[in-house]
Amino acid sequence: MKDREVSKPLPSITALTRPFWEAAAQHKLVMPKCLECQSYVWTPRPSCYECGSERLEWVPLSGNGTVYSFTIIRQVAGRGSSRAFEKDIPYVVGWVDLDEGPRIVTNIVGCPVDAVAIGMRATVEFTQASPEIWLPKFRPA
Repeated sequence: MKDREVSKPLPSITALTRPFWEAAAQHKLVMPKCLECQSYVWTPRPSCYECGSERLEWVPLSGNGTVYSFTIIRQVAGRGSSRAFEKDIPYVVGWVDLDEGPRIVTNIVGCPVDAVAIGMRATVEFTQASPEIWLPKFRPA
Protein backbone atom coordinates (compact mmCIF):
# COMPACT_ATOMS: atom_id res chain seq x y z
CA MET A 1 0.00 0.00 0.00
CA LYS A 2 1.40 3.34 -1.04
CA ASP A 3 1.94 6.06 1.59
CA ARG A 4 -0.33 9.01 1.06
CA GLU A 5 0.04 12.58 2.24
CA VAL A 6 -1.57 13.18 5.62
CA SER A 7 -2.89 16.66 6.31
CA LYS A 8 -2.26 18.40 9.62
CA PRO A 9 -5.40 18.74 11.70
CA LEU A 10 -6.60 22.33 11.92
CA PRO A 11 -8.75 24.05 14.52
CA SER A 12 -12.44 24.49 13.79
CA ILE A 13 -13.78 28.00 13.46
CA THR A 14 -16.91 28.29 15.57
CA ALA A 15 -19.06 31.23 16.60
CA LEU A 16 -17.15 31.25 19.88
CA THR A 17 -13.67 31.29 18.30
CA ARG A 18 -14.36 33.33 15.15
CA PRO A 19 -13.11 36.66 16.63
CA PHE A 20 -9.76 35.03 17.44
CA TRP A 21 -9.29 33.65 13.91
CA GLU A 22 -10.43 36.88 12.23
CA ALA A 23 -7.89 38.86 14.28
CA ALA A 24 -5.14 36.29 13.62
CA ALA A 25 -5.73 36.67 9.86
CA GLN A 26 -4.87 40.36 10.40
CA HIS A 27 -1.75 39.37 12.40
CA LYS A 28 -3.30 40.49 15.68
CA LEU A 29 -3.47 38.48 18.90
CA VAL A 30 -6.71 38.85 20.85
CA MET A 31 -8.27 37.06 23.80
CA PRO A 32 -11.57 37.25 25.68
CA LYS A 33 -11.46 39.17 28.96
CA CYS A 34 -14.13 39.16 31.64
CA LEU A 35 -15.72 42.58 32.16
CA GLU A 36 -16.65 41.64 35.75
CA CYS A 37 -13.43 40.27 37.29
CA GLN A 38 -10.92 41.27 34.55
CA SER A 39 -9.65 37.68 34.11
CA TYR A 40 -8.57 36.52 30.68
CA VAL A 41 -10.61 33.57 29.44
CA TRP A 42 -8.35 31.25 27.49
CA THR A 43 -9.29 29.06 25.75
CA PRO A 44 -12.46 30.80 24.54
CA ARG A 45 -15.65 29.73 26.29
CA PRO A 46 -19.08 31.31 26.83
CA SER A 47 -18.41 32.41 30.41
CA CYS A 48 -15.58 33.33 32.75
CA TYR A 49 -14.18 30.33 34.59
CA GLU A 50 -13.17 32.58 37.53
CA CYS A 51 -16.48 34.29 38.30
CA GLY A 52 -19.01 32.74 35.91
CA SER A 53 -19.91 36.02 34.19
CA GLU A 54 -20.99 35.88 30.56
CA ARG A 55 -19.88 39.50 30.06
CA LEU A 56 -16.75 38.89 27.98
CA GLU A 57 -15.01 41.20 25.54
CA TRP A 58 -12.30 40.40 23.00
CA VAL A 59 -9.26 42.57 23.72
CA PRO A 60 -5.96 43.03 21.87
CA LEU A 61 -2.75 41.71 23.38
CA SER A 62 0.81 42.89 22.74
CA GLY A 63 1.92 39.50 21.42
CA ASN A 64 4.98 39.61 23.67
CA GLY A 65 5.83 37.19 26.42
CA THR A 66 8.27 34.86 28.11
CA VAL A 67 8.80 31.14 27.56
CA TYR A 68 7.49 29.42 30.69
CA SER A 69 8.16 25.82 29.63
CA PHE A 70 8.73 23.82 26.45
CA THR A 71 9.48 20.45 24.95
CA ILE A 72 11.31 19.49 21.78
CA ILE A 73 9.44 17.02 19.62
CA ARG A 74 12.00 14.71 18.03
CA GLN A 75 9.82 11.84 16.80
CA VAL A 76 6.23 11.13 15.85
CA ALA A 77 4.28 9.01 18.30
CA GLY A 78 1.24 7.22 16.98
CA ARG A 79 -0.35 6.99 13.60
CA GLY A 80 -2.89 8.85 11.57
CA SER A 81 -2.81 12.64 11.61
CA SER A 82 0.30 12.75 13.84
CA ARG A 83 2.30 11.60 10.79
CA ALA A 84 1.57 14.99 9.21
CA PHE A 85 4.00 16.61 11.68
CA GLU A 86 6.88 14.28 10.81
CA LYS A 87 8.45 16.64 8.26
CA ASP A 88 8.60 19.40 10.93
CA ILE A 89 10.74 17.36 13.33
CA PRO A 90 12.44 18.56 15.38
CA TYR A 91 10.07 21.30 16.56
CA VAL A 92 9.27 23.04 19.82
CA VAL A 93 5.94 23.16 21.64
CA GLY A 94 5.97 25.65 24.46
CA TRP A 95 3.96 27.60 26.97
CA VAL A 96 4.40 31.35 26.70
CA ASP A 97 3.38 33.66 29.52
CA LEU A 98 2.03 36.72 27.76
CA ASP A 99 2.99 40.11 29.21
CA GLU A 100 -0.69 40.73 30.00
CA GLY A 101 -0.83 37.61 32.21
CA PRO A 102 -2.42 34.67 30.40
CA ARG A 103 -0.45 31.65 29.20
CA ILE A 104 -0.76 30.22 25.69
CA VAL A 105 0.41 26.91 24.21
CA THR A 106 2.22 27.49 20.94
CA ASN A 107 5.17 26.59 18.74
CA ILE A 108 8.49 28.34 19.26
CA VAL A 109 9.99 29.07 15.83
CA GLY A 110 12.69 31.19 14.25
CA CYS A 111 15.68 29.71 16.08
CA PRO A 112 17.44 26.36 16.48
CA VAL A 113 15.46 24.07 18.78
CA ASP A 114 18.44 23.80 21.15
CA ALA A 115 18.50 27.62 21.52
CA VAL A 116 15.05 27.77 23.14
CA ALA A 117 15.28 28.44 26.87
CA ILE A 118 12.95 28.95 29.81
CA GLY A 119 12.79 32.69 30.46
CA MET A 120 13.50 33.58 26.81
CA ARG A 121 11.57 36.61 25.58
CA ALA A 122 9.33 35.85 22.61
CA THR A 123 7.01 37.66 20.25
CA VAL A 124 4.12 36.41 18.14
CA GLU A 125 4.16 35.84 14.41
CA PHE A 126 1.40 34.29 12.33
CA THR A 127 1.70 31.38 9.90
CA GLN A 128 -1.03 30.72 7.36
CA ALA A 129 -2.27 27.12 7.61
CA SER A 130 -5.38 27.50 5.43
CA PRO A 131 -7.27 30.38 3.79
CA GLU A 132 -9.00 31.15 7.12
CA ILE A 133 -6.54 29.84 9.71
CA TRP A 134 -3.47 31.85 10.70
CA LEU A 135 -1.68 30.13 13.58
CA PRO A 136 0.04 32.24 16.23
CA LYS A 137 3.58 31.04 16.82
CA PHE A 138 6.31 32.68 18.87
CA ARG A 139 9.90 33.50 17.93
CA PRO A 140 12.71 34.98 20.01
CA ALA A 141 12.14 38.68 20.63
